[in-house]
Amino acid sequence: MTRMVTAPADSPAAPDTRPSRAPTGRGWSRNTVETRVLGVLRWIVIVGLALFTLFPFYYMALLSVRDLSSLLQEPARLWPLLSELTVGTYRDVLTPTESGGQGFVRFMANSALIALGTVAVTLVFAVLGSYALARLRFPGRRRIGVLFLAVYLFPSILLAVPLFVFFTALGLRGSLGPLVLVYVSQTIAVAIYTLRNYFQTVPASIEEAAAVDGATRFTIMRKVTLPLAMPAILSNALFVFMIAWNEFLFALLFLVEDRSRWTVSLGLSQLAGSIEIPTTVLMAGSVILTLPIVILFFATERLLTGGLTAGAEKG
Repeated sequence: MTRMVTAPADSPAAPDTRPSRAPTGRGWSRNTVETRVLGVLRWIVIVGLALFTLFPFYYMALLSVRDLSSLLQEPARLWPLLSELTVGTYRDVLTPTESGGQGFVRFMANSALIALGTVAVTLVFAVLGSYALARLRFPGRRRIGVLFLAVYLFPSILLAVPLFVFFTALGLRGSLGPLVLVYVSQTIAVAIYTLRNYFQTVPASIEEAAAVDGATRFTIMRKVTLPLAMPAILSNALFVFMIAWNEFLFALLFLVEDRSRWTVSLGLSQLAGSIEIPTTVLMAGSVILTLPIVILFFATERLLTGGLTAGAEKG
């Protein structure tokens, strides 16, 4: 049996050795102030930049659906009434010229054909060239990589007159094919430069493992490297598409004589330069010019922000 020993009644109580709790009042330290102030300022900056960026697009879309008479009466009103909304401006822009419209459907088809052709040709040569610069060893490799970027630094206006004279002498001015080649010459340099940097970040051990299994260089690039580099390829494709879709100078030089081959940028400039075209119709054309780029960006956002080689190597 265990004997229990009790302390005498007159013995002093044992001291409390537990640490005392500090007061629970909220202190305003320097770190707390900076965190809260910066947290508030961050949201102020985000909201300000969002308004600064989105408001022009909102006002452009607003003008494109407002009735012209109500717009002339209250041009500064930012909230439209349901009674004044109309889609007649878009109908006017998209209707063929034979029916009294502006013919933007034909312009958009031409721009899409030129832009997609430019993207396809640029990516074919850019992927092969950038992969060679990133993986192959040959004399002058570093200098060639710098030259590709140096070529892109020259302004495109320097090439306008020589290319105009060259394609005119060949009788190719006025067709869409030569314009695709012109755009490729403007975009392939920066595409090779950016893709080369991306290919260099792909672990070489992945390709070496495939080579040990007997894969050829082309098979390694097609089945191993290109899937890993897909985010960079898609971002370059979007970049090239934006340039070819919005380009105006070379389209004006090569296609101005044949309206049926105009691009959407040429059609929009024609709307802006005419005093007979209402502002609402001009804004509708601007929305049509901008909308495909916005849709493509949000459609490829997940792929653009995808990881480089997440899970490619497992130790």
